[in-house]
Amino acid sequence: MANHHNNLLQLTYIRTVTLFGQSAAILFALYVLQASLNVWILASTLAALTLLNVATYARLRSDWPVTEPEFFTQLVADVVLYGCLLFQTGGATNPFIFLLLVPLIICTATLSQRLSLIMGGLVVGIYSSLLFYFIPIIEAESRHQHALLSLFDLHITGMWINFILTVGVVTWFIVRMRQSMHRQQERLEEEREKRINDQQLLSLATMAAGTAHELGTPLSTLRVLVSELQAEHHEDPELMEDLALMRQQIDACSDRLQQFARSVQEEQSSQREENFSDILDDVIEQWSIQRPEVTFNLEIDTEGTVPDIRNSTSLRQSILNLLNNAADAQPKNIAINLSWDTNDITLLIHDQGPGLSLEAHDNLGKPFVTTKGRGLGIGLFLTATTLARYDGSVRLYNHPDGGTLTEVIIPRSQLDD
Repeated sequence: MANHHNNLLQLTYIRTVTLFGQSAAILFALYVLQASLNVWILASTLAALTLLNVATYARLRSDWPVTEPEFFTQLVADVVLYGCLLFQTGGATNPFIFLLLVPLIICTATLSQRLSLIMGGLVVGIYSSLLFYFIPIIEAESRHQHALLSLFDLHITGMWINFILTVGVVTWFIVRMRQSMHRQQERLEEEREKRINDQQLLSLATMAAGTAHELGTPLSTLRVLVSELQAEHHEDPELMEDLALMRQQIDACSDRLQQFARSVQEEQSSQREENFSDILDDVIEQWSIQRPEVTFNLEIDTEGTVPDIRNSTSLRQSILNLLNNAADAQPKNIAINLSWDTNDITLLIHDQGPGLSLEAHDNLGKPFVTTKGRGLGIGLFLTATTLARYDGSVRLYNHPDGGTLTEVIIPRSQLDD
């Protein structure tokens, strides 16, 4: 949001400079050029501008925020008062006519495009009216009055055309500049957010690699202890059954750590084209083995050819994370839908869980934030980071029929060859 409080404060400074400058110019016209000016009307206009400036400065001492309409109204007041001064001092013949551009420049630099266009129209309208309606400073009394007036009219017409062109250029240029700066700021914010996510991801990977290395020793120790217990208590069937289960779980953990150690190499070698529905079937098969309690309904769009994508371990793991999240919410009656069009591939996962609270919805995707009573809160963060490398996205919504709808969108331009 723009800092209109500070902008309005700067405007009071500009008014102060304008008041001193216009007062000096009027005194010069009166005593040097011997111009015929209505001093009281001019003084009244300058007094009105002074009162507006004092009232504005007093208003800025309050805690009320300065809104965009209020700031625009202040600029309109400036244009009107400047127009009154120019009307009494020669109108468009006054060399200070370009004073009208000051509020326009401020407006285009700080306010919206719509208000800038309104201000541009107002300024052009006032300038155009000052071409015909004004009080001249010096009356032309020369015998060559007709020739002088012709040259003067040509000069004023040229000034008017130049003024309109200047208004158009200033309005267009500054509005475009503000839009460009705004887009650049958005890109910088996106890059900053991406850099923070990459740093967090690198930290997670470093900690995970260190933890995987450290877990190797206690798992080896547990494997030896279980083997010794099996040798000592081979006559106890119940204990042997429990020890066999422990050995199975230890071996599963060891295999998982070894797979993790080979993940970088597998990631490089797994970048191959594969049918997306086949990838989804493989992931769901693995998921069903890990979570035998789940029941689901899979629907795949049959219209058109199923797109081929670049398969990778991280992509499969991302889909598996989302399926596990749905199973954690409610393992029964999970609806999975895969569809595509010419631009995107869309994967929808609808669980029948309790849905998302407002606080959870705002924090989803951040590292170490979880809506479950257990877990580390990094699954969705890693999923979002992985999909971002494909220019894809993952979003979670509360479904109208209850539960949570997870939407994955992957642009085909990033996946197809």
